[in-house]
Amino acid sequence: MKEISFYSSSVNEEELKQIKTVLESNSKKEGFKVLELEENMAKFVGAKHAIATCNSTSAIHLALSSIKLKRGDKILMSVNSFVNIPEVVRHFDAEPIFIDINTEDMNIDLNKFEKALEENKSKKLRGAIISFIAGQTPDLDRLYDICEKYKIILIEDATAALGVTYKDETVGSLRADMTIFSTNPSNGKHALSRSGLIVTNNEEIANRARLLRTHAITTTYDDFGNLDYIYDVVDIGHKYDMSELDAAFSLAQLQKTNKFIKRRREIAKIYTDRLSGVKHVSVPKAKDEHVFNHFIIKISRNRDAFARALKERGISTGLHYIPLHLLSYYKNKYSIKITEFPAALTSYQQILSIPMYPALTDDDVNYICDNIIEVASEWI
Repeated sequence: MKEISFYSSSVNEEELKQIKTVLESNSKKEGFKVLELEENMAKFVGAKHAIATCNSTSAIHLALSSIKLKRGDKILMSVNSFVNIPEVVRHFDAEPIFIDINTEDMNIDLNKFEKALEENKSKKLRGAIISFIAGQTPDLDRLYDICEKYKIILIEDATAALGVTYKDETVGSLRADMTIFSTNPSNGKHALSRSGLIVTNNEEIANRARLLRTHAITTTYDDFGNLDYIYDVVDIGHKYDMSELDAAFSLAQLQKTNKFIKRRREIAKIYTDRLSGVKHVSVPKAKDEHVFNHFIIKISRNRDAFARALKERGISTGLHYIPLHLLSYYKNKYSIKITEFPAALTSYQQILSIPMYPALTDDDVNYICDNIIEVASEWI
């Protein structure tokens, strides 16, 4: 029996070389890898500014700090988002407003998104954080038009969508106010290194984000310009900045992005070809732009027992995501009924993320398919 983890990083000599450069550098070069990563990320997506942070949650927090989010402000988001999105909003004592999903790609339902804005009577509604699920986007032209019509700030959560193109343009260079990326999208217990980056074409936002990134500290010099230990604090910031070692690792990973996408698409094709038409299993449709940071299938019933059967065969699985209104804090805080978001609830009861990362071999992928097909054939 094989043991196949849900995620494993692809690391070789390039990561080691980048890290070694940092370890061998002297103090005069402090910050050089972070700057190099930022320059490379801005160039990769075709944006004017990239601001690196220690992880993607910090990037979202810094983004909201940059727009001066205040107590009582409201931020729209999909109910099918990772918990860091509403948690960051709540840390400002602001209010997350959940929107149901469409069942085709599990992204936010733009009809319900626009309806929520049409019915909004509050001047406190500041913006939206829209997550791109698994590696594909909703209809971005429509999303941008809606946000511009209602004059709200749009932050794209593209942590699972690095390298996605939309109508031949790279996500991060389009019409959002900010886009959040990670070069290491499977964080948490799977992460060797963490990264977060804010990408924007708005110079005012970029300058404020850079200021707040390290406690809003400014440094002054004497008349000869040779003292750098006199500092001042000019705003309320935090410690969001990325370490040199994380920047070195992330830079190496960024340079492999297109290679990683190519391999994930090869894996996705095997999954799609072999699992399409399997009884009790459905493979959602994927747009051409999909970069497959996750591969999500649906199980017709008793998803958890199906996942347990795969685990017994050495195959780890995941969920993207448990709808936010089912989590105790938000369910109790806002008294949300389980049935309030029917599309997300129905989808959640069926979805199952199976292993998807470049280090998987074809043998690994076919082993996963063999076992899914075998379990499905015995399913009652």
